[in-house]
Amino acid sequence: QVQLVESGGGLVQAGGSLRLSCAASGLTLSSHHMAWFRQAPGKEREFVAVNSRWSGGTTYYSDSVKGRFVISRDSAKNTVYLQMNVLKPEDTALYYCAAKTGALPYATHSSRYAYDYWGQGTQVTVSS
Repeated sequence: QVQLVESGGGLVQAGGSLRLSCAASGLTLSSHHMAWFRQAPGKEREFVAVNSRWSGGTTYYSDSVKGRFVISRDSAKNTVYLQMNVLKPEDTALYYCAAKTGALPYATHSSRYAYDYWGQGTQVTVSS
């Protein structure tokens, strides 16, 4: 059974940093495209970042986090990370880890519906 478990969320001040972790079990992380999404109250779940298997590993970010967030993976630990820097109040959301088995067409990489597995989420709250 595949499980993705996020951790590392919390309350931080604007301008601060957090590192989220996603521990995977029941799947081989190195063979999956891994992504982070987030969802604020009353809003749709939105794409944040993906660490793909395209050409051995390619990362893409939403415009809102580009230059501030970094997605990475440690295959030996079967864990994906999201380093979040220069946090803003608008980053406040429940952050989800997601995994995709097999192909991930470029046109669908930012769609929540493209992914096969999801974690339970970890809350990030940024105060000003």
